[in-house]
Amino acid sequence: MLSVRSVVGQMFVLQMAMVLLLAAVAVVLLVLTVHRQAVRAATDRSFAVAETIAQSPSIVQALKSPDPSAALQPQAMAIREAAGLDFVVVVSKDGVIHAVPDPSRIGSRIPYQDDLQALRTGRTVIGENEGGSGTAVRTFQPIKDSDGTVVGGVAVGITVATVNAVAMRQLPVLLGVTAAAVAVSTIGAVVVGRRLLRQTHGLGPAEITRMYEYHDAVLHAAREGVVIVDADRRLLLANEEAQRLLELDPDAPGHRMDDLGLPPRTAELLASGREATDEVHLAGGRVLAVNQRPLARYGGPSGSVATLRDWTELRVLSDRAEAARERLKVLYDASVGIGTTLDVTRTAEELAEVAVPRFTDYVTVDLAEPVLRGDEPTGREETLRRVAAAAVRGDAPFAPVGESVTYVPPASRAGDPDAGRAVIDPDLRAVPGFVPGYVPGFRAGDPERARRIVEHGIHSLITVPLRARGVVLGVAGFWRSTKPEPFEDDDLALAEEMATRAAVAIDNARRYTREHTMAVTLQRSLLPRSLPAPSALEVAHRYRPAESGDVGGDWFDIIPLPGARVALVVGDVVGHGLHAAATMGRLRTAVHNFSSLDLAPGELLAHLDELVARIDADEADGYGGDGTGDRGDPDGGGDGRTVTGATCLYVIYDPASGLATMARAGHPGPALLHPDGTVDFPRVPVSPPLGVGGTEPFDAAELRLAEGSQLVLYTDGLVEERGRDIDVGLGLLRDALAGHPGRDPEETCRAVFDAVLPPAPRDDVALLVARTRLLDPDRIARWEIPSDPAAVAPLRVACERRLAAWGLEHLGFATELILSELVTNAIRYGSPPITVRLLYDRTLICEVSDGSSTSPHLRRAAATDEGGRGLFLVARFAQRWGTRYTAQGKVIWTEQALHDEGAAEPGDDMTDVLLAQWDDAAL
Repeated sequence: MLSVRSVVGQMFVLQMAMVLLLAAVAVVLLVLTVHRQAVRAATDRSFAVAETIAQSPSIVQALKSPDPSAALQPQAMAIREAAGLDFVVVVSKDGVIHAVPDPSRIGSRIPYQDDLQALRTGRTVIGENEGGSGTAVRTFQPIKDSDGTVVGGVAVGITVATVNAVAMRQLPVLLGVTAAAVAVSTIGAVVVGRRLLRQTHGLGPAEITRMYEYHDAVLHAAREGVVIVDADRRLLLANEEAQRLLELDPDAPGHRMDDLGLPPRTAELLASGREATDEVHLAGGRVLAVNQRPLARYGGPSGSVATLRDWTELRVLSDRAEAARERLKVLYDASVGIGTTLDVTRTAEELAEVAVPRFTDYVTVDLAEPVLRGDEPTGREETLRRVAAAAVRGDAPFAPVGESVTYVPPASRAGDPDAGRAVIDPDLRAVPGFVPGYVPGFRAGDPERARRIVEHGIHSLITVPLRARGVVLGVAGFWRSTKPEPFEDDDLALAEEMATRAAVAIDNARRYTREHTMAVTLQRSLLPRSLPAPSALEVAHRYRPAESGDVGGDWFDIIPLPGARVALVVGDVVGHGLHAAATMGRLRTAVHNFSSLDLAPGELLAHLDELVARIDADEADGYGGDGTGDRGDPDGGGDGRTVTGATCLYVIYDPASGLATMARAGHPGPALLHPDGTVDFPRVPVSPPLGVGGTEPFDAAELRLAEGSQLVLYTDGLVEERGRDIDVGLGLLRDALAGHPGRDPEETCRAVFDAVLPPAPRDDVALLVARTRLLDPDRIARWEIPSDPAAVAPLRVACERRLAAWGLEHLGFATELILSELVTNAIRYGSPPITVRLLYDRTLICEVSDGSSTSPHLRRAAATDEGGRGLFLVARFAQRWGTRYTAQGKVIWTEQALHDEGAAEPGDDMTDVLLAQWDDAAL
């Protein structure tokens, strides 16, 4: 363990040599010091004793005595013994010795004449004597009388050895301390040796040296930086690679990390000592991966060790891969986010939103004017309309959305947007023809704006034509400013791909816009432009097309009926688009035609159901029941689907009785606002939608409505909405109606739309509000007529009186003639009961009802016929006439204008009228 070949043994030998050398030096120094101090101490003692003896009064008296030796010798011996002196000699002024250690020398003279001479002058003499006992220090002090006269002298001497004996007693202590130091060093060497053996695993000095050399070579030759920092944030070690990566000076070790000029984030990490794994830092223009571990975890001192790897090239490759992934993600988002609606402007906005800011900083989208209208562009339009723009900042000097821009493709460019190829300008300032450069829309129109674009910091541009089906629809511009790198070929490919997807979506939206415009035009032409204003009802309506795209098949109508009655109709054709709008027009026309027959609501819906079923069958055959029909052509006038049904609510209101008869086919029932402000939903029998009912009957319901009631008819788009239950919609409708009986129908429509209509309805909404009125009973006359021709005359008299009461005397003759003919026919050809009713409304209405279901026919009588001219006369004197059937029989009715200038008066020449009948019959 303590072999001189081991590190510990060498350290032990060196330590022992140092201890022994220090001990020898200490002894020498001790001896020299003791000798010097001994001489000084001997001198001081001899001087002190000599001076004390010389100043003693008894010494002067003894020298003056007859026998100085007898008095001085005993005293000198006593002083010598007491003070531990080597000698005490007292001499006279003449140098005669009176006291001396050797009594044989008393009376003799001292041999030091020089000292005696100095003594006589009063000076003290200090000197050294060499004798058998070694060096002695002597002090020759003059003895003076009271008057200062020298009467003698005293010499005191002490050897240095005497003083050294006292000091040399410290030498054993020094040697003991030296021995203890040797023992402690030996023990320490043994302990250190054992610990070194454990830590070096028994390696010898050569092995340790070789290992250190290897480690040092690896540390400095490795292409990975190594940095060791202590707990005080000071750099202890940085190999050559670390110095290169961090740009450190060779004298950096020993300085605090905060003083080395490193990036703050990197310096903080290296000084913190926290654990880090592949943490990326930017330092000196490099991308570094830093791994750091605390030294204390591995038994080392406080501090940390960090390794640095240069990831710059790897980061470049990673950035390129990340850019490629980002482009793929942008392309995926473009495929999902572009074309979500069939709106041209919104599709262009989606292209701009997808590209900014992930792909570029600014995007402008310009489209040809025909595209916005839904028309087919020529692809050579030079004036475009800016429809969308997106920017990372709001101060871009581009033409605003909605402004016209001029697009002039340059003939000198390698790519020609008019030919469908994109153009990339890596540096706008270097493009010829621009100011400096070229930007679509500014080369010919606004060079000042083009100059501001470059001054704004925009340096790179990709211009991509929006091309679909071989036609250029517009141009998309992708501009870069915040990123210093110009656009590359990969960016150009991505821009072309996004523009291609956008162009297809824009073209689809354009074609849809054309079809939508046609459908809206058709729908508006088929819906009523103005509604009649019957006296029986006060009516208001609303119609809101769907905001999600296609027009629907909702419709409403108000149809005047005979007898001052009014029909209210609301319907909805399943589906959207041209097909639904066209079908809606057919059904509305059919309802008008069926209403002219004065059919009951249930019967009318039955006829309408049959018509819809027939339309469905015709549609199916027209689209190729054998599978050969062209059902997918969007320009073929349909959408490839049959009607598959429609809904309808039909109501007839009679103001004379206040009775409302209604039936519905798959349609929501009406809401009724009573005059007291309460709201309910009348129970109207539910029947299947039109076209799918088969042979199911359409039951009707009758309600007697108080005057001032408001009947609210609507389509399902008002109360039904995705994410909202229909009961919620009906509740909103009830709340909007309740408590406001005094509002007029127009105000009711406004309130219902404000409270119930969804923010963006996905379906068309039709609303019809009718406030009921009742005919004044004083304007109604009714007579029961017996089945007897004699009853005609009294009827004529009663009619004349009533017309006079109403102030309609000028209609008396024509009315009496009409009633006479109708009542006579009822008595002759009909069956009881026969009833006559006159209604004074906007027209004068005459109704004759009987129990027969046989309908009279207007015919032209021959010249030889005696009869057959009654209905001809009725038709001649009435404005309108017709027949309607009831559950008890039929009603023949006529209407006469209240101020008909052509009406025959009693004073007219009846001969001319009758002759005109015969002339017409002869034709």
